[in-house]
Amino acid sequence: MNKILRVTLAFLVVGLVVWGCAKETGPMKIGLMGPMTGPWASEGQEMKQVVDLLAEDLNAKGGVLGRKVEVVSEDDGGDPKTAALAAQKLVTQKVVAVIGTYGSSITEASQNIYNEAKIPQIANGSTAIRLTEKGLKYFFRTCPRDDEQAKVGAQYIQSMGYKKLAILHDNTTYAKGLADETKGLVEKAGVEIVFFDALTPGEKDYTAILTKMKAANPDAVFFTGYYPEGGLLLNQKKAMNWPVPFIGGDATNNPDLVKIAGAEAAEGFAFLSPPLPKDLPTPEAKAFLESFTKKYGKAPASIYSVLAGDGFRVLIAAIQATKTTEADKVGEYLHTQLKDFAGLTGKLSFNAKGDRVGEVYKVYKVNAQGEFILQP
Repeated sequence: MNKILRVTLAFLVVGLVVWGCAKETGPMKIGLMGPMTGPWASEGQEMKQVVDLLAEDLNAKGGVLGRKVEVVSEDDGGDPKTAALAAQKLVTQKVVAVIGTYGSSITEASQNIYNEAKIPQIANGSTAIRLTEKGLKYFFRTCPRDDEQAKVGAQYIQSMGYKKLAILHDNTTYAKGLADETKGLVEKAGVEIVFFDALTPGEKDYTAILTKMKAANPDAVFFTGYYPEGGLLLNQKKAMNWPVPFIGGDATNNPDLVKIAGAEAAEGFAFLSPPLPKDLPTPEAKAFLESFTKKYGKAPASIYSVLAGDGFRVLIAAIQATKTTEADKVGEYLHTQLKDFAGLTGKLSFNAKGDRVGEVYKVYKVNAQGEFILQP
């Protein structure tokens, strides 16, 4: 080997070493996908606040693996098509993992994109059963599944003594799945389903479908769709002087439901949900809520933003434990080694499918002041 060639190779080796070091010491990009705009914008915007705050606190302590964390946010608009584009953008920006998103059908539009790119995804509000029945290696969620929610819903319906039930969904992945699961459980318990149908999300007048349900004479209505439509339904059923009790799934858990319905129309509305931020008992949650309130002037309103925060926290724990961002090692750690992690929303572990382990759902009711009150 001549001298010129040896010198050239030496420069190449040094260059590669320097490049590799720069790559490892540069910002660690973590994606956040959420509905920053659209009908669920309050959820997405608060998700961003939570994850940004956690990243800021982490960076103040030196980051992870000697690197600062950079949160790269993309808006999915609460729409499957937009979600696919957002996922592709995050992949091209070389994020090591993605937190989010909120809606099940929105998550479903992004799952395969992340899985094929070998990017772990930790959803925070996507509860549809089928999301973890696909055998996707890199998918996790900090929220529970709809079959767990349906069990709690069915138990509540039976405890209230309702014999005839109307079930209304919106044909989304989440809402239809929860409706089907609940229908099967309550029918086994002897409850008659006198109405089972879907509304069209985004409409402004649901009087026609409310009139059809009223004609079926149910003892209660279980609505499995989202809070914008839930608020309108409550407002319009009051306007037509129909006092039937309404029960909602966890997607009705948002303060905007009361704003849309009006406190008087929302009073007495019951819904299923993981515990709200104000009801989280853990020391970790109390410290975080204090920090969040100090930065943003108020406590987080949505449990789903806090569940996004737990996704960020378990991801960082996995990266720290494995000392790498390699997807296979991070995913394996989350599947098999993360046990009873002290999450903001309680102890966190995942099963082989990527589902959160343990019971989480509670029942809440709206009081006369429009507040969400945990039921005993």
